[in-house]
Amino acid sequence: QVQLVESGGGLVQAGDSLRISCAASGGSFSNYLLGWFRQAPGKEREFVGAISRSGDSTYYADSVKGRFTISRDNAKKMGYLHLNSLKPEDTAVYYCAAGAPGVLSTPGAYAYWGQGTQVTVSS
Repeated sequence: QVQLVESGGGLVQAGDSLRISCAASGGSFSNYLLGWFRQAPGKEREFVGAISRSGDSTYYADSVKGRFTISRDNAKKMGYLHLNSLKPEDTAVYYCAAGAPGVLSTPGAYAYWGQGTQVTVSS
C-alpha cells in the first residue's frame, strides 16, 4: 500500500554526522508507524528506532540513544534519521519501514520496507 525509498547514505569519518531520508508514496503515510533498522554484513537486522504516526513519540535502541534522532513530516510524506557522532560500528545498510500502530522493534512486524542505503564510517 505504501512504497518507501531511502536516500542520503555515504562514506563519512568517525565523529561526523549524516541525515538519511525516507520518501513515501501511495497509501496514507500518517497511518503508519515508521521504523528504522540497520544490517551489517554477517549480522541480523537490528532495530535502530521508531516514531509514532503523529510524530509525538520516539523510541531508540540503547546503542544509538543520544546520538541518533528520528523525525517525520507527514505533510511531505517524509521520514528522517539524523545520525550524529558516528562510530565505525555504525557501518551498515540502513532501512526505513512502515508498520501498523503498536509494532516497534521486530523486523517481521513491518509490512513495507525501503531498499536500504549504505552508511560507511571510517576510523
